Amino acid sequence: MDSKSDYIKINRASWNRKTDTHMESDFYDMKGFLDGKTSLKSIELNLLGDIKGQNILHLQCHFGQDTLSLGRLGARVTGVDLSDKAIERAGELASKTKIDAKFICCDLYDLPNHLKEEFDIIYTSYGTIGWLPDINKWGQVISHFLRPGGKLVFVEFHPVVWMFDNEFSKVEYNYFNSGPIVETETGTYANRDANLTLEYVMWNHSIGEVMNSLINNGLEVISLEEYDYSPYNCFNFTVEPEPGKYRIKHLGNKLPMVYSIEARKKNSVSKS
Repeated sequence: MDSKSDYIKINRASWNRKTDTHMESDFYDMKGFLDGKTSLKSIELNLLGDIKGQNILHLQCHFGQDTLSLGRLGARVTGVDLSDKAIERAGELASKTKIDAKFICCDLYDLPNHLKEEFDIIYTSYGTIGWLPDINKWGQVISHFLRPGGKLVFVEFHPVVWMFDNEFSKVEYNYFNSGPIVETETGTYANRDANLTLEYVMWNHSIGEVMNSLINNGLEVISLEEYDYSPYNCFNFTVEPEPGKYRIKHLGNKLPMVYSIEARKKNSVSKS
């Protein structure tokens, strides 16, 4: 198998196998979620603002916790993910929580063949774009589905984080997109002791590459923010200096760990 050219098949299989492990993990706190707790963090909540009545498309939604959390805030929500197992579980969660949501299983680049709507907001967050080889095509999809004047809310782990090895002891990877990264991991970020050994294919994307993909596809960037913490405890050697803020112990607040972008689609841009 050519891992570089068959990345969709490899990554779908990986996420299918992770899904139930993730749903059972403390990391995703399924009991708390089913009891009404939101999975959304303060960074994205502040960017989203009041979303009651808004039509929101959630890209790369995994098994739908964030999608359904958006629904709990009064939005009309559609979630999209590559993993058929994750989308199946998302539908089950929607039924359990009695939240009205639509879920679509497809490769993100193929979404225009599966969905014919425009949205007020597109939301995507935390560990998403690294699974995509072509960020300009990502920008095209966002522009395609945003109504004129519509808003993108994007929160992602900082590309500087992905330069380091797992121990954060040395720079091992290129900051810029130098091609596919094909590796095998044991366990997952949600349960490092899980009995899973999975191959995956990823790409690093610089902030400049991401910004230009939006600008080149008719979006106006309103804000770009960087954060010296992660709201998720998903890396090795972390400490929690403040509740819900995780940093790498030996690097303190010297490392940018997350960034966010708010952008709006220009009124004069036609759909691609």
